[in-house]
Amino acid sequence: MTARIAVLASGRGSNLQAILDAIAAGTLQAEVVGVFSDKPSAPALRQVPVARRWAAKPSAFPDRAAYETALADAVAATRPDWVVCAGYMRILGDAFIARFRGRLLNIHPSLLPKYRGLHTHARAIEAGDSEHGASVHFVIPELDAGTVIAQVRVPILPGDTPETLATRLLPREHALLLAVLGLASAGQLTEQGDVTLCHGQPLLNPLSLDSADRLVS
Repeated sequence: MTARIAVLASGRGSNLQAILDAIAAGTLQAEVVGVFSDKPSAPALRQVPVARRWAAKPSAFPDRAAYETALADAVAATRPDWVVCAGYMRILGDAFIARFRGRLLNIHPSLLPKYRGLHTHARAIEAGDSEHGASVHFVIPELDAGTVIAQVRVPILPGDTPETLATRLLPREHALLLAVLGLASAGQLTEQGDVTLCHGQPLLNPLSLDSADRLVS
């Protein structure tokens, strides 16, 4: 069965493009049924046909709740199996999360639980860390605190800046997201309450992406 994926994005959409490329190559059995943004000028929107785009400025709504209701209604109308936050820069409210809980994923550029929130590359360098990475996790109301499904690691090199570190991490971040979506699309990933199941077994620790782009325990 082909999984239906809705993507939330605020920027250039590099993770979205990686998803679309994998679908086109036949390595991900999925369909992007809609792209949703809080920024009508976001480049990510241009990666799909007009009929699959939805964008609106939150400032055009009476309040945050009204905006998120409109967003949630638009997402629900595409009947997604999975909703993926891929560079979506707004914190989602409790009502939106509750509506899609258990099929709402986020990719975050840090080795969670380290560095929730923004500026993760700079924070890792400033802390003197020897490695950095990205995590895919289920979304819950607490920011970047849902169960971490899988992570990928890259070294922090002498002389790294936030920009060089981000550039080196990005292709590994793409590979991580695609690997997790492969699990999800195959029906091998579920969230049941506070327990995440992978291949029918409780996921006790995050999976790791190896150099061959495989998820391993």
